[in-house]
Amino acid sequence: MRSQAEKAAALQALHGRPGAFLVPNPWDAGTAKLLASLGYEALATTSFGLANMLGRADGTGAIGPDDILENCRVIAAATDLPVIADLENCGADEPRAAAQMIGRAAEAGVVGGSIEDATGDRAKPIYDFALAVERVAASVAVARALPVPFTLTARAENFLHGRPDLDDTIRRLQAFEAAGADVLYAPGLRDLATIRTVASALTKPLNVLMSAVDPALTVADLAAAGVKRVSVGGALSRLALAAFLKGAREMRESGGFTWLRDAMPAREFTAVFAPD
Repeated sequence: MRSQAEKAAALQALHGRPGAFLVPNPWDAGTAKLLASLGYEALATTSFGLANMLGRADGTGAIGPDDILENCRVIAAATDLPVIADLENCGADEPRAAAQMIGRAAEAGVVGGSIEDATGDRAKPIYDFALAVERVAASVAVARALPVPFTLTARAENFLHGRPDLDDTIRRLQAFEAAGADVLYAPGLRDLATIRTVASALTKPLNVLMSAVDPALTVADLAAAGVKRVSVGGALSRLALAAFLKGAREMRESGGFTWLRDAMPAREFTAVFAPD
């Protein structure tokens, strides 16, 4: 197993090399190991996938910092791949309090993580600009003081919360970049032209979430538009649960079992999960 410092260096190298790279999103140790067995180079946690696993609704406050950090520990320990954590709004409004989540995430074994400008308050879903920037700056300060390098991602959440304001989103990302964030991220972008506009406005790596983007696009397409990192958020969890429900509905509604034809053979799980 690689040390945390080795994982941190590997993640930084991925951001520094030419082209774009994929970061799929497991939600437990098993899915992390399966993804590692396919040759992926890094992983990222997903609050949506975690919420599904726990039977809770994402985005409602039902997933707390302790839930997130425990999930980080499990996934970081499951493989020798570097892990980036979805830390939501870092569990606090006040900048220094939110920034403490970065240190706690590093203690849990991850080597990267995100802070977002979404408040969790439906009445006021996005932090005011100045406060959002201050929260990123405080998180950068904590990240830089850690004994192991930590890749900090700053997220502008406008497009996920009914505010498709591209100018404000770019303004926020540029301010987060100036505050020291290593990676910028605006989930909810939907088309290549918009992605290209955002990427061209930044000098640091851009992460794009594929759950809202045309699925016909490829990593090569996104790289050509200036994207460095591609993630899928909770999409793999949605895919897995869709297959689960398809089989469960067939049994309940018709007493059928044709879904078994698509099931992964048990021996393939054993091959991945068995100890060396």
